[in-house]
Amino acid sequence: MPTARHAAFTAGDEERALAFLDTLGGLYVVKTDGLAAGKGVIVTESVAEAREAVRAYLSGDAFGDAGRTCVIEEGLTGPELSVFALCDGRDAAAMGAAQDHKRAFDGDEGPNTGGMGAYSPVPFVPGALVDDVMERAVRPTLAELARRGAEYRGVLYCGLMLTPDGPKVLEYNVRFGDPECQVLVPRIASDLFVHLHEAAAGRIATPVTLAGRACVGVVLAAEGYPPAPVRKGDVIEGLDAAGALPGVAVFHAGTTTDERARVVTNGGRVLTVTAIGDGVAAARARAYAAAGAISWPGVHYRRDIAAQALT
Repeated sequence: MPTARHAAFTAGDEERALAFLDTLGGLYVVKTDGLAAGKGVIVTESVAEAREAVRAYLSGDAFGDAGRTCVIEEGLTGPELSVFALCDGRDAAAMGAAQDHKRAFDGDEGPNTGGMGAYSPVPFVPGALVDDVMERAVRPTLAELARRGAEYRGVLYCGLMLTPDGPKVLEYNVRFGDPECQVLVPRIASDLFVHLHEAAAGRIATPVTLAGRACVGVVLAAEGYPPAPVRKGDVIEGLDAAGALPGVAVFHAGTTTDERARVVTNGGRVLTVTAIGDGVAAARARAYAAAGAISWPGVHYRRDIAAQALT
């Protein structure tokens, strides 16, 4: 499977780990192979910072026993892409592609988040590239899982980096993913129930058909996101006006209601505002019109979601 050059090390392997770091260049990625509350990855251009992270992980100073196995990878550069496949345990069918925006602020600045927006389709990604990912990554992965006695049935989300050397796999998730789900599923013109039933039954037979229209989603976040804790309890205004716009759907994530039955903020990523349109530009304009109709104290969102698709 095409992925970054990497190696894993455990407590006591510090010297070998530091020597492996010296074989890499430019960008270094150091990960803990344990639960670390979303803070177990260091991406840096500084070899000194990478070496410090390795020592902290393997010694247990950073995350205790959860960090005593770490993975060191070469850093990859290029635009990210998400390819979705529906799997029936033996084979897989491509469902489509989307591009997520992970950084908190415009221009891919600021800390990583769970996703600040997404769009589909991705105009600069040809169908041949998706076919290549299916053949070189997704299907071999399913075959290896089956060889190990695990017939995976469901959605496989393949996170990729489009590097100068071709697409390379960053991660797999066994789910649709958020906010990509909100921009991919509205484009499915065939019957999603039929597709999911066939996958669960172990016999995909019906081709997935995507509408020719585009979908863009913009995440509206609470003051202070990221990181946690964030401000909660602010009354959200404009939901009805936004939802009434043509082609717009507003998905709730971090919301609840107060004692007066008003919708209020209750998390970091509060809403995803999505819109369908004839092309990315039209969908994007609708999504931002809807986002602009919604307000609460401290709301923030990126203003450049899908801008890359327009150029």
